[in-house]
Amino acid sequence: MGHSVVVLDDLSTGSKNNLGKLTSSKNFEFMEGSILDASLVKKAMSGVSNCFHLGAGLGVQRILERPHETLKTNLVGTENVVEAALASGAKMFLASTSEVYGKTEKQPLTEDSDRVLGSPNILRWAYSEAKAIDETLLEMFRQSDGLRYVVVRFFNTVGPRQSGDYGMVLPRFVSAALANKPVRIFGDGSQSRVFAHVRDAVDGVLKVFFDARAEGQTFNIGGEEEVSIRELAERVISVTGSSSRIEYVSYEDAYPAGFEETMRRVPDTTKLRTLTGWKPKYSLDEIIKDIENYFRSKS
Repeated sequence: MGHSVVVLDDLSTGSKNNLGKLTSSKNFEFMEGSILDASLVKKAMSGVSNCFHLGAGLGVQRILERPHETLKTNLVGTENVVEAALASGAKMFLASTSEVYGKTEKQPLTEDSDRVLGSPNILRWAYSEAKAIDETLLEMFRQSDGLRYVVVRFFNTVGPRQSGDYGMVLPRFVSAALANKPVRIFGDGSQSRVFAHVRDAVDGVLKVFFDARAEGQTFNIGGEEEVSIRELAERVISVTGSSSRIEYVSYEDAYPAGFEETMRRVPDTTKLRTLTGWKPKYSLDEIIKDIENYFRSKS
């Protein structure tokens, strides 16, 4: 879009190789480091007019294995970014999550839906609690200091280059299918989700962030086709032409202690569509094919 861009990333779930030719652009600067380093965050934000805060500790597997680290990243890290945004006068985008809704049974989920969470002793909900506090933090500083912001709650954003290391389901399924290995479903596969291609998500982010009418508001971004995890595994096997079989794994064997499942998570994106005219372009089969093509290109 012609902007000069500074990126701060600790590369914990990504690779600098993903940046490709961007690193040679005079309008692009990459800084390796953590949002927990307040001085580095302020340095990165110096002179910046818009801040897209996408950094977080996430992924069910990671949250359960390193709960305090992820909680600290999401709470302290966001506070550092907010303070730097206020210091530089930058407008701020916060990447939030459908996890904030918890396990509420009333679906589809609108931005005003009530949150229903399990016990604080169930560590799965630590991520939900942290991101909800992040959202509240932005609103606090809007009222006290005039912080300009937009929040987006992502619903299962997927696509090429996504890592399956922390429980992300589609890269795990596609990788297994291409190797004709068992596609492993956690639980009985009846839990359902809606998946959105990362390109559709980015398109929605840009549309809403640069629309002045959206300031101080929260928006859902997600796909259109609800699918059970069992059906998803079957689709992946079909689209990739795999000979894989489906294998079921109990939650107790799949996750460390502290896991609780959410059986349904369906976004209502009416608010975003009405304001900006956004709509997702990629079907579920196209998403699977795009991830398949990425894995095949790697091999």
